[in-house]
Amino acid sequence: MRPFQGQGPRIPERKERVNDRIRAKEIRVIDDQGNQLGVMLPQAALDLARERGYDLVEVSPTAVPPVCRIMDYGQFLYERKKKEHSAKKKQKQFKVKEIKFRPKTDEHDFQFKLVNIMRFLSEGDKVKATIIFRGRENFHQDIGFRILERLRKELLEAGIIEVPPRKEGSLLHMIIAPKKAQGAPAPKREEKREEK
Repeated sequence: MRPFQGQGPRIPERKERVNDRIRAKEIRVIDDQGNQLGVMLPQAALDLARERGYDLVEVSPTAVPPVCRIMDYGQFLYERKKKEHSAKKKQKQFKVKEIKFRPKTDEHDFQFKLVNIMRFLSEGDKVKATIIFRGRENFHQDIGFRILERLRKELLEAGIIEVPPRKEGSLLHMIIAPKKAQGAPAPKREEKREEK
Protein backbone atom coordinates (compact mmCIF):
# COMPACT_ATOMS: atom_id res chain seq x y z
CA MET A 1 0.00 0.00 0.00
CA ARG A 2 1.32 3.42 -0.96
CA PRO A 3 2.00 5.83 1.94
CA PHE A 4 -0.24 8.89 2.24
CA GLN A 5 1.41 11.90 0.66
CA GLY A 6 -1.01 14.56 1.85
CA GLN A 7 -2.33 15.43 -1.59
CA GLY A 8 -5.22 14.27 -3.71
CA PRO A 9 -4.77 12.70 -7.12
CA ARG A 10 -2.68 14.85 -9.40
CA ILE A 11 -4.43 16.20 -12.45
CA PRO A 12 -1.97 16.47 -15.31
CA GLU A 13 -1.67 19.95 -16.77
CA ARG A 14 -2.25 20.28 -20.46
CA LYS A 15 1.10 21.09 -22.02
CA GLU A 16 1.35 22.07 -25.64
CA ARG A 17 4.40 21.12 -27.63
CA VAL A 18 6.33 24.24 -28.51
CA ASN A 19 9.09 24.94 -31.05
CA ASP A 20 11.67 22.10 -31.09
CA ARG A 21 9.39 19.71 -29.16
CA ILE A 22 6.99 19.29 -32.07
CA ARG A 23 7.61 15.72 -33.33
CA ALA A 24 5.30 15.37 -36.33
CA LYS A 25 6.79 14.88 -39.79
CA GLU A 26 4.40 17.39 -41.36
CA ILE A 27 2.21 20.06 -39.76
CA ARG A 28 -0.56 22.39 -40.86
CA VAL A 29 0.48 25.95 -40.01
CA ILE A 30 -1.65 28.97 -39.08
CA ASP A 31 0.16 32.30 -38.81
CA ASP A 32 -0.19 34.98 -36.13
CA GLN A 33 -2.97 36.73 -38.13
CA GLY A 34 -5.08 33.51 -38.35
CA ASN A 35 -4.27 32.81 -42.01
CA GLN A 36 -3.59 29.22 -43.08
CA LEU A 37 -0.13 28.80 -44.55
CA GLY A 38 -0.68 25.17 -45.54
CA VAL A 39 1.15 21.93 -44.75
CA MET A 40 4.90 22.16 -44.25
CA LEU A 41 7.85 20.63 -42.43
CA PRO A 42 8.17 21.58 -38.75
CA GLN A 43 11.65 23.06 -39.24
CA ALA A 44 10.44 25.37 -42.04
CA ALA A 45 7.49 26.53 -39.89
CA LEU A 46 9.80 27.04 -36.91
CA ASP A 47 12.17 29.15 -39.00
CA LEU A 48 9.21 31.24 -40.17
CA ALA A 49 7.97 31.71 -36.57
CA ARG A 50 11.43 32.76 -35.32
CA GLU A 51 11.78 35.12 -38.25
CA ARG A 52 8.58 36.87 -37.08
CA GLY A 53 9.69 36.81 -33.43
CA TYR A 54 7.09 34.26 -32.27
CA ASP A 55 6.85 30.65 -31.14
CA LEU A 56 5.44 27.65 -32.99
CA VAL A 57 2.76 26.01 -30.80
CA GLU A 58 0.99 22.71 -31.50
CA VAL A 59 -2.68 23.57 -30.84
CA SER A 60 -4.34 20.42 -32.21
CA PRO A 61 -2.06 17.38 -31.85
CA THR A 62 -4.76 14.84 -32.77
CA ALA A 63 -5.53 16.32 -36.18
CA VAL A 64 -3.95 14.77 -39.27
CA PRO A 65 -1.57 16.48 -39.86
CA PRO A 66 -1.28 18.23 -36.46
CA VAL A 67 -2.21 21.91 -36.45
CA CYS A 68 0.40 24.39 -35.25
CA ARG A 69 0.03 28.10 -34.75
CA ILE A 70 2.60 30.88 -34.88
CA MET A 71 2.04 32.94 -31.73
CA ASP A 72 3.57 34.49 -28.62
CA TYR A 73 3.43 31.47 -26.29
CA GLY A 74 3.96 33.50 -23.11
CA GLN A 75 1.05 35.77 -24.01
CA PHE A 76 -1.06 32.69 -24.84
CA LEU A 77 -0.39 31.18 -21.38
CA TYR A 78 -1.16 34.50 -19.69
CA GLU A 79 -4.49 34.86 -21.53
CA ARG A 80 -5.48 31.26 -20.76
CA LYS A 81 -4.69 31.68 -17.06
CA LYS A 82 -6.68 34.90 -17.00
CA LYS A 83 -9.71 33.18 -18.58
CA GLU A 84 -9.52 30.26 -16.12
CA HIS A 85 -9.31 32.70 -13.21
CA SER A 86 -12.34 34.70 -14.37
CA ALA A 87 -14.32 31.47 -14.98
CA LYS A 88 -13.46 30.30 -11.46
CA LYS A 89 -14.59 33.65 -10.03
CA LYS A 90 -17.97 33.38 -11.77
CA GLN A 91 -18.65 29.92 -10.32
CA LYS A 92 -20.95 29.89 -7.33
CA GLN A 93 -19.07 28.43 -4.39
CA PHE A 94 -21.27 26.48 -1.99
CA LYS A 95 -20.15 25.82 1.52
CA VAL A 96 -21.56 22.76 3.24
CA LYS A 97 -22.23 23.37 6.92
CA GLU A 98 -22.70 20.33 9.13
CA ILE A 99 -25.15 20.21 12.01
CA LYS A 100 -24.92 17.15 14.25
CA PHE A 101 -27.77 15.54 16.14
CA ARG A 102 -27.95 12.60 18.51
CA PRO A 103 -30.94 10.27 18.86
CA LYS A 104 -31.45 11.74 22.35
CA THR A 105 -31.43 15.38 21.18
CA ASP A 106 -34.02 17.23 23.27
CA GLU A 107 -36.57 19.75 21.99
CA HIS A 108 -34.64 22.92 22.90
CA ASP A 109 -31.48 21.69 21.14
CA PHE A 110 -33.51 20.67 18.09
CA GLN A 111 -35.10 24.12 17.84
CA PHE A 112 -31.71 25.84 18.34
CA LYS A 113 -30.13 23.74 15.57
CA LEU A 114 -33.14 24.31 13.33
CA VAL A 115 -32.66 28.09 13.63
CA ASN A 116 -28.99 27.69 12.67
CA ILE A 117 -29.89 25.52 9.66
CA MET A 118 -32.41 28.13 8.48
CA ARG A 119 -29.77 30.84 8.85
CA PHE A 120 -27.24 28.82 6.82
CA LEU A 121 -29.80 28.17 4.09
CA SER A 122 -30.76 31.85 3.94
CA GLU A 123 -27.06 32.71 3.46
CA GLY A 124 -26.97 30.35 0.46
CA ASP A 125 -25.03 27.50 2.07
CA LYS A 126 -25.93 23.83 1.95
CA VAL A 127 -26.45 21.97 5.21
CA LYS A 128 -25.51 18.40 6.05
CA ALA A 129 -27.68 17.16 8.93
CA THR A 130 -25.93 14.24 10.62
CA ILE A 131 -27.31 11.88 13.24
CA ILE A 132 -24.54 10.19 15.25
CA PHE A 133 -25.28 6.78 16.76
CA ARG A 134 -23.13 5.30 19.52
CA GLY A 135 -23.24 1.85 21.04
CA ARG A 136 -26.77 0.57 21.59
CA GLU A 137 -28.22 3.59 19.77
CA ASN A 138 -27.37 1.76 16.52
CA PHE A 139 -30.33 -0.55 17.19
CA HIS A 140 -32.73 2.44 17.17
CA GLN A 141 -32.01 4.00 13.81
CA ASP A 142 -35.73 4.66 13.34
CA ILE A 143 -35.33 7.52 15.83
CA GLY A 144 -32.70 9.10 13.55
CA PHE A 145 -34.93 8.75 10.49
CA ARG A 146 -37.79 10.41 12.44
CA ILE A 147 -35.53 13.34 13.36
CA LEU A 148 -34.52 13.85 9.73
CA GLU A 149 -38.14 13.56 8.57
CA ARG A 150 -39.20 16.19 11.11
CA LEU A 151 -36.34 18.40 9.94
CA ARG A 152 -37.47 18.00 6.32
CA LYS A 153 -41.03 19.06 7.21
CA GLU A 154 -39.79 22.07 9.20
CA LEU A 155 -37.62 23.23 6.30
CA LEU A 156 -40.15 22.94 3.45
CA GLU A 157 -40.14 26.73 2.96
CA ALA A 158 -36.38 27.31 3.27
CA GLY A 159 -34.77 24.39 1.48
CA ILE A 160 -35.06 21.22 -0.50
CA ILE A 161 -33.55 17.80 0.12
CA GLU A 162 -30.57 17.36 -2.20
CA VAL A 163 -29.44 14.00 -0.78
CA PRO A 164 -32.11 11.95 1.01
CA PRO A 165 -31.32 10.28 4.36
CA ARG A 166 -28.45 7.85 3.89
CA LYS A 167 -26.80 5.51 6.40
CA GLU A 168 -23.00 5.27 6.46
CA GLY A 169 -21.56 3.23 9.31
CA SER A 170 -22.74 4.72 12.59
CA LEU A 171 -23.85 7.95 10.88
CA LEU A 172 -27.08 8.89 9.20
CA HIS A 173 -27.02 12.04 7.11
CA MET A 174 -29.08 14.16 4.75
CA ILE A 175 -28.03 17.20 2.68
CA ILE A 176 -30.34 20.17 2.36
CA ALA A 177 -29.84 22.87 -0.28
CA PRO A 178 -31.35 26.36 -0.21
CA LYS A 179 -34.36 26.76 -2.48
CA LYS A 180 -32.99 29.84 -4.25
CA ALA A 181 -29.79 27.93 -5.17
CA GLN A 182 -31.83 25.64 -7.40
CA GLY A 183 -32.73 28.61 -9.57
CA ALA A 184 -36.06 30.29 -9.96
CA PRO A 185 -38.42 28.75 -12.46
CA ALA A 186 -38.23 30.37 -15.86
CA PRO A 187 -41.00 32.88 -16.43
CA LYS A 188 -43.77 31.59 -18.64
CA ARG A 189 -43.73 33.04 -22.12
CA GLU A 190 -46.97 34.52 -23.26
CA GLU A 191 -48.17 32.97 -26.46
CA LYS A 192 -48.98 35.41 -29.18
CA ARG A 193 -52.41 34.86 -30.59
CA GLU A 194 -52.95 35.53 -34.21
CA GLU A 195 -55.93 37.64 -34.99
CA LYS A 196 -58.06 36.51 -37.87
